[in-house]
Amino acid sequence: MSLPTVTITDPGLRAEAEKLVVGLVADRVASALAAKDATLWGPDAEPEASVRLNWVDLPRTSRPLLGQVATLREKLRVAGIDRVVLAGMGGSSLAPEVICRTEGVPLTVLDTTDPGQVSDALAGDLGSTVLVVSSKSGSTVETDSHYRIFAERFAAAGFAPAEHIVVVTDPGSPLHGRAEEAGITVVTADPNIGGRYSALTAFGLVPAGLAGADIGRLLDGAEAAARVLAADDTANPGLVLGAALTARHAAGAEKAVLADTGSGIVGFGDWAEQLVAESTGKNGTGVLPVVVEGPDAPGFADAGPDATPIAIGPVGGALVGTEGPLGGLMLLWEYATAVAGRLLGINPFDQPDVEAAKVAARALLDAPAGSDDDGVGPVLTDGAVEVYAGAWLPAGTAGLADALRALVAAAPDSGYLSVQAYLDRIDDASTEVLRAELSRRSGLQTTFGWGPRFLHSTGQYHKGGHQNGVFLQLTGAVAADVEVPERPYTLASLQRAQALGDGRVLADHGRPVLRLHLTDRAAGLAELARAVTELDPGQRR
Repeated sequence: MSLPTVTITDPGLRAEAEKLVVGLVADRVASALAAKDATLWGPDAEPEASVRLNWVDLPRTSRPLLGQVATLREKLRVAGIDRVVLAGMGGSSLAPEVICRTEGVPLTVLDTTDPGQVSDALAGDLGSTVLVVSSKSGSTVETDSHYRIFAERFAAAGFAPAEHIVVVTDPGSPLHGRAEEAGITVVTADPNIGGRYSALTAFGLVPAGLAGADIGRLLDGAEAAARVLAADDTANPGLVLGAALTARHAAGAEKAVLADTGSGIVGFGDWAEQLVAESTGKNGTGVLPVVVEGPDAPGFADAGPDATPIAIGPVGGALVGTEGPLGGLMLLWEYATAVAGRLLGINPFDQPDVEAAKVAARALLDAPAGSDDDGVGPVLTDGAVEVYAGAWLPAGTAGLADALRALVAAAPDSGYLSVQAYLDRIDDASTEVLRAELSRRSGLQTTFGWGPRFLHSTGQYHKGGHQNGVFLQLTGAVAADVEVPERPYTLASLQRAQALGDGRVLADHGRPVLRLHLTDRAAGLAELARAVTELDPGQRR
């Protein structure tokens, strides 16, 4: 079994990282982390760290899940159930998705509140479907909504929900008790592991294993890596990567641009994005991951001094390269992120700014239907696009392209642009191509996230990290809504509340937010694409 490796190509960065690694080895940080020493991040972080470090043992402690998952999968197969739909957010969906995509096994992931995307999942053969409801807290609003919707549809189609639902949650959560009362199979996870470090727990392994992924091989790769990552050695790749991220951050590179360069792993950057952003983006500091389409994408090959190009795969022309089997690479990045947290002086296990957007969304669910942005209408309408913005937008802005120019101009030096699409990740997938063109045209490092999925990922960094982002929100008209049983809201109203709620929190942080509402999604996206081409190429680089 091959081991994960880290390569630094730049001599200056290698020298700076080596200095930090020597100090980490002298302090025996790697072995202390492997021994779950909660004092590594200081006294303020110790209470949280003391109940968040069991992930270091997962290559060994998750072994019993292999037999449990195999037995459950066979039981479902005998019953003719072989289509796996996963309802989960953040750490409950990102890891199983990358595992299954890499192995080429089908998994339908619901980490959305878009009615169209959920309806598409419901349109599949329910008789052959198992819904894996995955929530650490047991109260995640998106996942709870999916659970309620599917349970009702199973029953309406004549199928016993208990035979078509599997729950993964922490022991004693509200979801745990509710599922057991309903006779649903429950697999509990170790509560002493945070969601973004849970790839090798039941949250990652149960849905991936039920879908047909070789989760034993995943653990084998992680177990081989664990021995190297626990060593107090200057060659320890976890120390080297954590030191490289921190040394570049100290030099002003507060962003890490991730590109796959032929690793054979599909979607690793999306998983690493949550791990790094949510762990480090707080107290006005942190590393913002920017996931790009490949090594030739804008923002990677032409990255400026505010960003570190990191290859997932052969290093090529990147400053840093990380390689290895998926299980080992996951553990490597987890160790490195924890090490970077120590060097940055932050607690890598909390997420103090995530709750703000949730509170704002809950408040908006009670707002009158049809009102937007506190009842204030769009500042302008350009074809099928309604434009909403705060006082930062210059008076006299005449059209969509002008509004985009104003948003780019509002970004400070070394700032970034975040595109947040509260749309259908399947039917509106073409939206993702905007990232590269916006980065090329704006000259800004540009991230792309599907809402509300990104709220459980980069959402923490947006509020707690470096306050130099500008935000482009995309929302769209809904053709057919979906009711949420026993709840006073629909998916469309929840989706709207999440977008507006997060926008308000960002605005309260003094950040410019431009929301574009597509009254016709296809026409609006076409008009937006045309407006992007009117921006001046690379004006800020």
